[in-house]
Amino acid sequence: MAASRSKSSVFGAFALLFIGLGAASAQTAKMESPMSTAPASSAPIVFFDIAGPNAAKLKNFYSDNFGWSIDAGNGINTPSLKGTLRQDPPEKIIYLGVPDIDAALKKITASGGSVDVPRTVVPNVVIFALFKDPAGNRMGLVETKKE
Repeated sequence: MAASRSKSSVFGAFALLFIGLGAASAQTAKMESPMSTAPASSAPIVFFDIAGPNAAKLKNFYSDNFGWSIDAGNGINTPSLKGTLRQDPPEKIIYLGVPDIDAALKKITASGGSVDVPRTVVPNVVIFALFKDPAGNRMGLVETKKE
């Protein structure tokens, strides 16, 4: 029951916040840290979410401590990345942008990871999946436009 609630909460967060993310993820993919001379990653971080049992308390915490702009739907706008707050068991997920989720999931499972939520399409909004790395950390994938 908790797993399905968590999946539906993640689904809802994407439905609310990934509208218009295409341009933001393209911009993020091209960004480099001012302290880095390395080329941009082929799988940049494009989105994040933070969950906890009291989303209102999280909203106050992150806006008060870090100055994040958090809207009424719990959408987070930081200077460089969008995210969301979820009212769920505590966790945080970062989402990596990849051009082909199916190919990425095959590589992930071949190297010791596992699929937590398979490729999921939110029509006209986003395509995403969740996986666990070999240590059990839950992470996300967002399918970015193929160039």
